[in-house]
Amino acid sequence: MDAGSVGSSYKCSSRCPLQEQFLQRKNNRENLDRFIPNRAAMDFDYAHYMLTEARKGKENPAVSSPSRDAYRKKLAETFNMNRTRILAFKNKPPTTIDPIPQELLSSYNPQTKITKPRRHIRQSCERTLDAPDIVDDFYLNLLDWGSSNVLAIALENTVYLWDASNGSTSELVSIDDESGPVTSVSWAPDGRHIAIGLNNSHVQLWDSTANKQLRTLRGGHRQRVGSLAWNNHILTTGGMDGKIINNDVRVRSHIVETYRGHQQEVCGLKWSASGQQLASGGNDNLLYVWDRSVASSNAPTQWLHRLEEHSAAVKALAWCPFQGNLLASGGGGGDHSIKFWNTHTGACLNSVSTGSQVCALLWNKNERELLSSHGFSQNQLILWKYPSMVKMAELTGHTSRVLYMAQSPDGCAVASAAGDETLRFWNVFGTPEVAKPAPKATNPEPFANVNRIR
Repeated sequence: MDAGSVGSSYKCSSRCPLQEQFLQRKNNRENLDRFIPNRAAMDFDYAHYMLTEARKGKENPAVSSPSRDAYRKKLAETFNMNRTRILAFKNKPPTTIDPIPQELLSSYNPQTKITKPRRHIRQSCERTLDAPDIVDDFYLNLLDWGSSNVLAIALENTVYLWDASNGSTSELVSIDDESGPVTSVSWAPDGRHIAIGLNNSHVQLWDSTANKQLRTLRGGHRQRVGSLAWNNHILTTGGMDGKIINNDVRVRSHIVETYRGHQQEVCGLKWSASGQQLASGGNDNLLYVWDRSVASSNAPTQWLHRLEEHSAAVKALAWCPFQGNLLASGGGGGDHSIKFWNTHTGACLNSVSTGSQVCALLWNKNERELLSSHGFSQNQLILWKYPSMVKMAELTGHTSRVLYMAQSPDGCAVASAAGDETLRFWNVFGTPEVAKPAPKATNPEPFANVNRIR
């Protein structure tokens, strides 16, 4: 007993100081505790009720009834007794005030990337037209699409016009056998006048609206004129004699400049959008970049760059519409590559092997994409993503090499002509997005027309 009584008295003495210490701290409003820092934030009456009375109904189901349960529920709602929190280890943090409303943050997130839906590219042509007697010659340029939405195509000795707006076809001119066949066609920027290169080295200028020949350019070349390019009123011609001639069509003595560099036939000519630089490709596997300021000066060479990286004839040329000094070129049957050039420095930026002869190149005017046409073995058109040069689509249908391509004025449709005597139309570049007009101010600033002092 002694041992037991000593133990009980020890337990009592050990409990009392702690309880008294707690009561003293409570009276002093210190309310500190080793495990529960702030007891003032707790409701001990509610805690006691939850530990005792609230369990009675569950422990004694006989006493419980639907009406009693409903009464207790109502009573708990009235006295705010639906809480589940008993112990409070810290005070509730003060309600934060957002400096920027959440609705603004949700509407704008700089980390969120806006991705465009992937464009569906139809891999079959929209329309096929017959092109009988088209000359199957890699070095010629027999197809062009003018700014008036009229397509010109040369079929042996005859030039036909196809109006894309209504689908009508008309014959512009038929050349006699001594002068023909037609070796090149090119629309002037106005979409009304057209230049026609001939096998006899002459170039004819026609008014397509009046269906009338305006003049013939003679004396510049000694052999056929297979490539043409306009630069405002300057018509540049490239011949089988290797010469490149700038002709001012407004004056009687039309030859104003002659560029000499190619040793064989000039089969590709393209002016840059600025009209300052001219790219030329030839059957000598050479690519030249000519600058008008250099060509007209007393420099030792007329060209700006002489590029020798291709290993076959260079016919396919295309200036990038979104980067003025970027030029794409394609090599013929022994080359199979598309190369990209910085025409300011002459550096080759990239070279991609396509696996077949590159006959023509076209840039998408609305997206960073490049379209190429090819020869053996698949005779396909390939759409590339630039600058990764990942194939986006391959368009098949032609059964012979796709020698000629032309782009519609809006940049969406492409026409291709091949040695299989068909002219095919492809909706490969899609429909350009129409920019939404800026909303007009509903409440214009008062006195907006009055000049400000400051």
